[in-house]
Amino acid sequence: MGKMYGYVRVSTREQNEGRQMVAMKKVKVPKENIYMDKQSGKNFDRPMYNFMLGRLKPDDILYVKSIDRLGRNYDEILKQWRLLTKEKQVDIVVIDMPLLDTRRGKDLIGTFLSDIVLQVLSFVAENERENIRQRQKEGIEAAKERGVRFGRPENPLPDNFGQISRKWISKEITAKEAARLCNMPVTSFYRKVGKIQGGSR
Repeated sequence: MGKMYGYVRVSTREQNEGRQMVAMKKVKVPKENIYMDKQSGKNFDRPMYNFMLGRLKPDDILYVKSIDRLGRNYDEILKQWRLLTKEKQVDIVVIDMPLLDTRRGKDLIGTFLSDIVLQVLSFVAENERENIRQRQKEGIEAAKERGVRFGRPENPLPDNFGQISRKWISKEITAKEAARLCNMPVTSFYRKVGKIQGGSR
């Protein structure tokens, strides 16, 4: 039997990989053979995954906690699965899904069942990603309709803005001088004056 490897992935640096590491410990993957990336699963352009890929040899076993930790793109997951199992001749064990254990059922039916389960789960993982994206988009649109503003809140106008802007409108001072007195960029000064004038119409 070959070596045991583990692959762990979290989408951001703020997310915790603890549950995945506990799962690796339970199946006795050596700590030095666990590789972790902290980035999106949309593709396989990940440094530690690719480094691990270069170390894998025939008959090695690769453990992942769940299929979405391997990746979230349906086509990419299938491509990598074939690369690992066919070209690299590595076994894959998805800890949360015992049917996705290529050590079992090496016959035609076992391989067929494993492929079907993989395709279904890969589709579900990508579909969920698309659903999350759609829900975020709908939530933002609904919030905008309710008047919720996104981005950083604008700084309050300085106390002297009204006086300075009137001087600029009456051409007593230049826009550059007015912006300096209000402690803001010229573009911001123009925009704020325009907004006030537009609101007063």
